[in-house]
Amino acid sequence: MNFAALFRAFDAAVALRDASRRLMGAPPPPESGLSTTPSGPASAIVGQIETRLTNVVVAALKEAFDRDHARMELERAQLEDQRRRAEEAMRLEVRRQAMDRELGRLRLIAAAALIGWITSFVLVAVRLSAMTPVARGLTAAGWLLLLGSLGAAFMAQGRVTLTDSSVPVDASTGGAAALWLLIAGLAVSAIALLF
Repeated sequence: MNFAALFRAFDAAVALRDASRRLMGAPPPPESGLSTTPSGPASAIVGQIETRLTNVVVAALKEAFDRDHARMELERAQLEDQRRRAEEAMRLEVRRQAMDRELGRLRLIAAAALIGWITSFVLVAVRLSAMTPVARGLTAAGWLLLLGSLGAAFMAQGRVTLTDSSVPVDASTGGAAALWLLIAGLAVSAIALLF
């Protein structure tokens, strides 16, 4: 293939084009061959393309920022939900521990009342013939007080387990009554032994 002939043909085509432009009245193209500034309609098209590309890039960035903001809000909501669940679990655990302590105290009172009543019953069975009528009456009163303490302790245990989670754990009057009935029953039974 003859490259020299091709170059000459190309130069002839370019010269023919330049001549036709001169005849039509168009200005000659710059000599360098590379134009730094586009001419009239070409610059408007380039400007429109740049504007559209800028708008597309801005829209994509805005969408990315909105997506990141939504993701961060979702993560923040999930963390808040986890914190709230942890607080609720901690509150329920504290309540459960308080209920366990109160139930343990009431069971101890019930056990002491039962042991006191059994001991008093055994002592009466052993010393029944030697007891005076006053001692028998005091022993019966002590039994009633101890059995009342046992019943109050059982009722207070039922109230502790049935209370809802918004009310603080407390055996209320049943727990206090069980304790005072136990003390009074043991004191009356001890006094009955003295007679």
